[in-house]
Amino acid sequence: MRWRTTWALALLVGVGVGPAGAQSGPRNCSVTSQNLYVRDVMQDLYLWYASIPNVNAASFPSPEAYLEAVRYRPLDNSFSYITSAASSDAFYSDSQFIGFGFSTLLSGTELRVLQVFADSPASEAGLARGDQILEIDGRAVEALVASGDIGAAFGPSEVGASSELLFRSRAGDERRKRMTKRLVTIPTVSVTRVFDVDGRKVGYLFFRNFVRPSFAALDEAFAALAETGVSELVLDLRYNGGGLVDVAVHLGSLIGGAVTAGQPFATYAHNDQNAFRNETLRFETVEQPVPALSRLIAITSRSSASASELVINALTPFMPVVTIGDATYGKPVGQYLVSFCDKVLAPVSFSLRNANDEGEYFGGLPATCAAADGIDRELGDSAEASLAEALHYIRHDSCSTLPEAARAARARPVGPDQRAVGWQALVNAH
Repeated sequence: MRWRTTWALALLVGVGVGPAGAQSGPRNCSVTSQNLYVRDVMQDLYLWYASIPNVNAASFPSPEAYLEAVRYRPLDNSFSYITSAASSDAFYSDSQFIGFGFSTLLSGTELRVLQVFADSPASEAGLARGDQILEIDGRAVEALVASGDIGAAFGPSEVGASSELLFRSRAGDERRKRMTKRLVTIPTVSVTRVFDVDGRKVGYLFFRNFVRPSFAALDEAFAALAETGVSELVLDLRYNGGGLVDVAVHLGSLIGGAVTAGQPFATYAHNDQNAFRNETLRFETVEQPVPALSRLIAITSRSSASASELVINALTPFMPVVTIGDATYGKPVGQYLVSFCDKVLAPVSFSLRNANDEGEYFGGLPATCAAADGIDRELGDSAEASLAEALHYIRHDSCSTLPEAARAARARPVGPDQRAVGWQALVNAH
């Protein structure tokens, strides 16, 4: 019998996985049967299966509770997950999720808006990048942070769930708006720009997530940049939590062009029970890469994870990759998606290493140049702090002297610390 799987987060490819003695699914969808099925999958595919504690799976109130009890800590605090099959498919297939359509940054007790998606409840309410959220459903943000409730303050990911926000715009105006959650589409490439830097044309591309619609969006963006004759590229991955590895391979190939065509992109290694599944993925030969890129400038943050890190790590053996902003999240492992009942289980099943056998970056990939996320300016504005630092590096081949406060800043978007909900960790939005 075979597990019904695809590969997710760092890897999503339709394959069959058939460990010896495995059944195709739980006997039924009772809690006990689901728990036992999750146990069987974990004992076979889980990268750290040998460290699973000996507990009675049938005694747990849900498969999610069982998974939480047996995950390998401290490395897997949230990588492995169980989520709704329908919502997972909507995200990976259509770049959609149920929410208000905005992302936030929490710094101390200040909650700011990072990004607002077009045609969403948030955009219709007038929210914009840089706005400060003061209250959520009548509770001050300071109180929500103090009580530890801020992570769940925007409510469940359900159509019809609503919240009332009091927020202050960058101009200082205060407004109170109620929003109701619905299906929101995340544009995978939402900003492209071309800058003239000391006679060189520099392309800028803001990339949000690695999902199926990303193929066409990336092809269109790179074709447009190629027509302008750009010789440098700034790839903004600051809010990109990852996604599908075939999209990562495609993006890396568009950047690497002839230099990387056919070269090893990443090698992944399973546990000793599944070593026969190990394989080396290779860069594609693409038709229209941006010509003559000798390096990549990537803007990163603690929300840059999984496939975002994979692209950076995969390109590093073949060209200089300069990272601007903050260290990345730290997820050098990937999962299978195993379908059962109306859910999917995504256990960490393999690690990923580049052509130089480099991986294991659980602490994140470090930033070459520290820079703040300049949320008082729009993405793609040459004066926005991270982009300005990237352009400075292109001009001078060195980092600028930044205020110590900017170098020390470690504000993180609300959401990444609640990554156990799987694909929602990639969305990094409400």
